[in-house]
Amino acid sequence: MHIIRKDGFDFGFDPNACKSCPGNCCRGESGNIWVNHEDILSMCRFLQTNPIDFTPLYLNRINNRLSIKERVGEHGMECVFFDHRQKCCSIYPVRPHQCRTFPFWEYFKKYKDELVNECPGIRP
Repeated sequence: MHIIRKDGFDFGFDPNACKSCPGNCCRGESGNIWVNHEDILSMCRFLQTNPIDFTPLYLNRINNRLSIKERVGEHGMECVFFDHRQKCCSIYPVRPHQCRTFPFWEYFKKYKDELVNECPGIRP
């Protein structure tokens, strides 16, 4: 078992748990997945489109930032890139930086209980 650890966090993460998870980190309560220019270009290349067509289809402008759109799913809100049939990210190889760093978000330093309830891969 390979547990990922990061300085400053009092928990580890077992990525193998993703195989049996129904996609809890991609669906549930509404939230923002912020994207930057590099994220957008990577997703566009992967989807074989361009930023002009991609942006209105997949992104919301919130103040001066861009966030991936959500849709209503059977378990609350879900990322538009969440494949609810296979319970995984449809753009996983090019998922945004924010998704790549999950569960090591500053927010979860303070709200670890919330993370433990959401993610089956969290380890002491």
